[in-house]
Amino acid sequence: MTRQARGFDTDAAFAHLCKRDRKLGAWMRKLGPIPADPRWRKPFDPVDALARAILYQQLSGKAAATIVGRVETAIASDRFHCDTLARIDDPALRGCGVSGNKLLALRDLARREEAGEIPSLRRMTGMDDDAIVAALVPVRGIGRWTVEMMLMFRLGRPDVLPIDDLGIRKGAQVVDKADAMLAPKALAERGERWGPYRSYASFYLWRIADAASNAKQAVARSQD
Repeated sequence: MTRQARGFDTDAAFAHLCKRDRKLGAWMRKLGPIPADPRWRKPFDPVDALARAILYQQLSGKAAATIVGRVETAIASDRFHCDTLARIDDPALRGCGVSGNKLLALRDLARREEAGEIPSLRRMTGMDDDAIVAALVPVRGIGRWTVEMMLMFRLGRPDVLPIDDLGIRKGAQVVDKADAMLAPKALAERGERWGPYRSYASFYLWRIADAASNAKQAVARSQD
């Protein structure tokens, strides 16, 4: 089993992408280097991260943080996993502001953790990206995009391109000065030249999209 390193050489990624894609490289030089994410070196519990991703879905950061805080108080813990979630019943979870669908998702996550279906952080280091996606997307409420955010922002995997992300697609449109955003399949083809650093290219595409829209504040990602 080959262990996957957490994080990658951002200097090498910068040089590679600037060389392989002239249009993207011009934007990268304009925006400057993006440093390595410190979260790549920090331990985390995948179950806790997935539970928080579920609770943050389709809510503003402030509203979601309020609900998360209520649940943490109710379970007397700042970590979500099967044991702590078992401390609260369904009506109490709903009373914290958790929707019916999210409640079902949290219960499914806890059940799968108990069954040993959710790989630990240690186990993930021996899995490739596709294997991690395949292991986690069966969880109710967890889609490929959510797992991709974990791969990029928590595990530091270097070659992830979230082709369904609107910010990524908008950034690519700006880079190419295109009239419309590329369809996901076309974006995947467009991004082949960015390998093996498609994650780093994605970080820039988000920033490019934000810069182009003159956003005052970038949209928070699920793993922020």
